[in-house]
Formats: sequence, structure tokens, C-alpha cells
Amino acid sequence: MTGPAVPPLNRVAPTLDVIMNTDLAARWSNALAAWGIPQHILDQAPQSPWIHPVQSFRPTGDLSVDTPSRHRALDALEPSDQPSVLDVGCGGGRAAFGLTPPATHVIGVDHQQAMLDVFAEETTRRGVSFETILGDWPDVAGRTPYADVVTCHHVLYNVRDLMPFVQALNSRALRRVVVELPQLHPLSWLSPLWKHFWDLERPDSPTCDDALAVVRAAGFDAQLERFHVEHAPGPITDEHVEFTRIRLCLPATRDPEVRQLLEVHPAYGRELATIWWDAR
Repeated sequence: MTGPAVPPLNRVAPTLDVIMNTDLAARWSNALAAWGIPQHILDQAPQSPWIHPVQSFRPTGDLSVDTPSRHRALDALEPSDQPSVLDVGCGGGRAAFGLTPPATHVIGVDHQQAMLDVFAEETTRRGVSFETILGDWPDVAGRTPYADVVTCHHVLYNVRDLMPFVQALNSRALRRVVVELPQLHPLSWLSPLWKHFWDLERPDSPTCDDALAVVRAAGFDAQLERFHVEHAPGPITDEHVEFTRIRLCLPATRDPEVRQLLEVHPAYGRELATIWWDAR
């Protein structure tokens, strides 16, 4: 006896929405892939250019900065008996600690234990209860607690498969998700230096608008707000020169030239964006 006939899989055509959503996600992924460093340059690098110095992620200064990211998160934290924040890709916790108070409990997720160590030190110093989760997002989403607000600052440009990433952010949020990112790729400021040292043209995408398109394609009624953070450039330190040179795959002998170019291209501020939506 045979069972009911099963129609071939290709009889059901994908809907136009599915095709468009897949295209948006693929466009984001391909645009990020274009930021890869050519192999002939990597072969000459004295050390890996993919560095994230832990000390540069330690939160310092006034964290109650007047930004859309902070205000959109605060709007969703009050009123609540014990407001909680989940900070994905937390680093040293700058996003989370900008919300304490009113938040009384913070959860940090990061793939580097050294970052979580800084996060734990800072929460202890601030007298805030906390949890830490070591691992890659969204792999650890299933064992991560819920929180009133989920924040994710300056992470999206490291995420090739963006749609499941933001869906997992939403899955842990009780009230709202707040994402912050540069309007352009965070390494865009190095483009003139790549051209100078390697005659390498850097891409001009993806952008925050591309990220917003993927978030909306994932099914969320997300909003985007652009803003500018002003800061006067300080002295160019040896550490800044070193990190820049490493990112450019150059030997230490090029430090004087790197310093000279950093003086020619000072950073006076940052063009940032907030993408936020209410959890479903």
C-alpha cells in the first residue's frame, strides 16, 4: 500500500516577499564580504589585522550621553519594578551602563571572556546585579535570559547572516530592541590610508539603511534615527598608531608614515544611527 502522493518541492514557488527578503539579506552579506582584505596583502601582514583591544572597550567618562539610542531604551525601561537590560556584543558594557539607573540588572553577552571580565568588574563597581554569557550570538540566544530591553551597539557590521541575528535579539526582548551602528562601515575612515599604502579601493556599502532594510524584512516595524557625536581629536598616541598600522597589515617601520597620515585625516566626530523596534 502506498501513502498519499507528495507533490515535488519545486511545485510551490516562493512568494515575492520571500524572494525580496532573501535578496536583501544576501546583499548585506555580499557587501560585508567585499570588505575582506585581499590575500596578497594578508600574506605580508606581520600579525592578524583583526584586533579588538580589550582596553579600548572599557567604559569611561559620562555614559549618560544624550543620544537617540539611550532615550529609546530609557523609554521602554520605565515604569518597571526591576528594569533589566541585555547587552549583546557587550564589550566592556558601555551600552548597558548608560542605562543604570534605572536598570537594576544587566546581562552581558560576548564571545571574548576578557570583555566579559571587564563587564563584570564594571557592574561590581557600580553595585548592579549582573549575569554574563560567553559565546557567539545567536548561538547562545536559547540560554540567554529575557530582558526588558535588548541593546546591541556597534556589532552589526561584523554580522554576515544578519536576519537570524536580529530575530534572536527580538526573541529575548520583553519590550524593545535598540541597535546602534555607524551610518557607514566603521572602517570607512581607513579608506584613504588603504589607498595610500596599498592602492586598494574600499567599498562604500553596506550602510545603516541596508541594515534597516534587513531588520524590516525580518518582520519588525523598525525605525531609524541618525545622529552625530562630536568630539575634538586628541593627541595621536603611540597606541593609536600601532593599532592603525596593524589593521593596515603594515610593519612597525611604517609607524612614522601612519602617524603623519592620521594627522592629515583627524576624526572630529562620528555619524551614527539608532535602529529600534518594539518586541513582538
